[in-house]
Amino acid sequence: MVDSSMGQHKHVKLKGTKLHYVESGPKDQPLVLLLHGFPDFWLSWRYQIPILSVNFHVVALDLKGFGDSDKPAWRSSYKIDTILNELTQFVHSLGVKSCIVIGHDLGALLGWYLVHKNPSVVSKFLAVSCPHPNVFWMTFNSTYNYQWLNYVQLPYLPELDAVKEDVKIINEYYKHLPAKDVHLHAYKYTFSRKEDWTAPINYYRNLTLFKISEHLDQIEVPVILVTGGKDQFVSLEGVIKSTEFCEFFRLKVIEDCGHFPQQENPEIFNVVLLKYLVDRSAVPKGNSARSTSQRLINGLFGAVSNTVKYGNSVLGIVQKKTNGVVNSIPFSLTNRIPDAARN
Repeated sequence: MVDSSMGQHKHVKLKGTKLHYVESGPKDQPLVLLLHGFPDFWLSWRYQIPILSVNFHVVALDLKGFGDSDKPAWRSSYKIDTILNELTQFVHSLGVKSCIVIGHDLGALLGWYLVHKNPSVVSKFLAVSCPHPNVFWMTFNSTYNYQWLNYVQLPYLPELDAVKEDVKIINEYYKHLPAKDVHLHAYKYTFSRKEDWTAPINYYRNLTLFKISEHLDQIEVPVILVTGGKDQFVSLEGVIKSTEFCEFFRLKVIEDCGHFPQQENPEIFNVVLLKYLVDRSAVPKGNSARSTSQRLINGLFGAVSNTVKYGNSVLGIVQKKTNGVVNSIPFSLTNRIPDAARN
């Protein structure tokens, strides 16, 4: 956790809040800001930092309330406007006006809000395992998810529940890690105290059902959504409806992966990153891929029966919003919260 082989551990103070980050790569190259999910910290990107640092100035941030960053206990510290302003200030503190943002889960959710509220600070956005916020909250409407969101509004009890049985909830989130994996122990250590959960849960206490205004313009920043083919948190409906908010949209599905493709299959995930970040031709242009995507989508309609209701409108939306460059569609899975959180 303090090993400097992946980069330098640094801190910056913004309006009294100390943020910890790991920095690597030449500072004269474009900045890539890595935002982890829940429950996680900068270590989430352990397989990406060395690869990205060859071509980019890489910064893996501990979001406020996570890892070695400050953890204000009061809920007001995690209002969306406060968080977005701090992220903008953090980028500027690194000496640049804009950067590439790569976010996973909660980090991607914040990235979506950021490209809407302050698009000038984001040159390209890659969301991992997280659809657009308006779609994201819609997928929380199942009974289990609704109960969990109501449960975390309670004071103290969710935090106490999280640390019981040797932080069993970490085992549930990180099922892809072997029981003796050193990284699993690092996660348990990082989230071993009740106060280690108050701040992360405060994000969901504040962000619950916080949607983007429908009157805002489409996102003009190029958006790439990467998801695991077995990710139970991202549905077909979520992918398709996310395209409605974007001028330029690309999708990549990494097969045989769940919610953590950057960890479960880092080799393929890193290839995807370099393709979309280094190769500028990845930004959608023209309609050359329209016929290919049409064949893919038509083929999937027969296999995914619960999407029939979208009919031809689905194909029209996807082709219009992605300029026909959708590569594949993830499996439609409905549950958002792991078993541990449901209980």
